[in-house]
Amino acid sequence: MSFLVFLRDNARWLAGGFLLTFFSSFGQTFFISLSAGDVRREYGLSHGDFGLIYMLATLGSALTLPKLGQVVDRHSARTVALFIMPMLALAAVMMSVSQNVVLLVVSIYMLRLFGQGMMTHNAMTAMARWFAAQRGRAVSVTTLGHNAGEAIFPLLFVFVAGLVGWRNSWLIAAAVLILVALPAVAGLIAIERAPRASDPTSTKPAARDWTRAEVLGDPLFYLLLMGVMAPGFIGTTIFFHQVYLVELRGWSIELFAGSFTFMAAMTITFALVAGQLIDRFSAVALLPSFLVPLGLSCLVLGLLDAQWSVFVFMALLGVSYGFSSTLFGALWPEIYGLKHLGSIRAVMVAILVFATAMGPGLTGYLIDAGIALPAQVVAMGLYCLAMVVVMSLVTRRLQQRSLLENHASDTSRP
Repeated sequence: MSFLVFLRDNARWLAGGFLLTFFSSFGQTFFISLSAGDVRREYGLSHGDFGLIYMLATLGSALTLPKLGQVVDRHSARTVALFIMPMLALAAVMMSVSQNVVLLVVSIYMLRLFGQGMMTHNAMTAMARWFAAQRGRAVSVTTLGHNAGEAIFPLLFVFVAGLVGWRNSWLIAAAVLILVALPAVAGLIAIERAPRASDPTSTKPAARDWTRAEVLGDPLFYLLLMGVMAPGFIGTTIFFHQVYLVELRGWSIELFAGSFTFMAAMTITFALVAGQLIDRFSAVALLPSFLVPLGLSCLVLGLLDAQWSVFVFMALLGVSYGFSSTLFGALWPEIYGLKHLGSIRAVMVAILVFATAMGPGLTGYLIDAGIALPAQVVAMGLYCLAMVVVMSLVTRRLQQRSLLENHASDTSRP
C-alpha cells in the first residue's frame, strides 16, 4: 500500500524518468543491433568490421560524456531533455539516410551518446536528487523504462521493418521522439520535485560530498568498476551478436525476439524488489548479489544449445538486470554524495559505455579469429562468479569506511 501511495504522490516525476529511459532504447545496443544484419549486407562488413565501427563510435561517446554530462549539475532535467531528445532524433534520421561508413559511424556515435548515455544519465541523476529515503523505489520505477523498451521495441521493430524496411523504421523512430516523447517528458518534469513534509526520513547516514577528483583517486572505485562494468559488457556483447548467435544455434529469430518480453518481465519484477531492499538495507549491502544470476545466465547460454535454454538464460539475465539497474542508480549517491553527482555519474556512465563499446569489437574479432562465441560467453560467466567474491570484500570495506567517516563527523561536532 505504501508503494502505491508513493506512486500516486510522485506520478509525474516518476513517469518523466520512466519515459526518458524508455525512449533511450533507440540508442541502446539491443535496438541498434536489430539492424546489424542489414547494415553488414549493405555496407559489405564482416562481424569484426561492424564490431570495430560500433566500438569506435561508442568509445567516442564515452569520451564525450564526462564533459557533456556535467550539464545536469547546472541545468534542470527538463532543460537537458529539451536538448538531448532532438539530438537523438537527429541521430535516428542520420541512421536512416546514411550511405557511407563515415556517416554510419557518426550516426551510431550520436545514438550512443544521446540515447544510452545522456537520456539515462539525466533520468538517474534527477531521481537521486529528488528522492532520499525512497531513492531505491524511485530508481527502480525509472529503470522500468529500459525494461519496457526491451520488451516492446524488438518485436515492434521487426514488424515495422518487415513492412517499410529498416531505414524507414529509423525515420519512424525519429518522428516518435519529436512528436510523442519530447512533449510528454517536457510536460511531466517541467516542475522540479521539492522535498515534502510527508517524505519519510532516511535512516541511513548521508555520505559526504566527494569531488570527481577524489572519486578518481579512490582505490575502491576501481574495484567497484570490475563488477559494475560486467552487465553492460556482457549484455551488449550478446545482444549485438544476437542474429549471429541465433543462426549459429539454429534457433528461430522470432522466438528469440519474443524472449525479450520474458526477460523484461523478470527484470521489472526484480527491479522493484531491489528498490524495496535498497530502501530497507542500502545499495552497498546488496552489492555482492547482482552478479550471481548474470554468471549463471552466461553458463546456460554458452553450454546449452536447446531452444528452451533461451528462456532460462533470459530469466536469469532479467534477475541480474533488475537488481543491477536499480542498484547502480542508488549506489553512487550513497557512496559519494549528491553535490557533484552529475559530474561523477557522467564519468561512471562514460566508463559503462566504454565497456559496452569494448564488447562487440573484441568479441567480433575473436569470432573472426576462430574463437567460438559460446566459449567466450562461458568465460564471461566464470568472470562474474569470481567478481562476487571481490564485491563482497568491497562491500565490507565500504561499510567500514562509512562507520569511520560518521564517527569522525560526530566527534568533530561541538
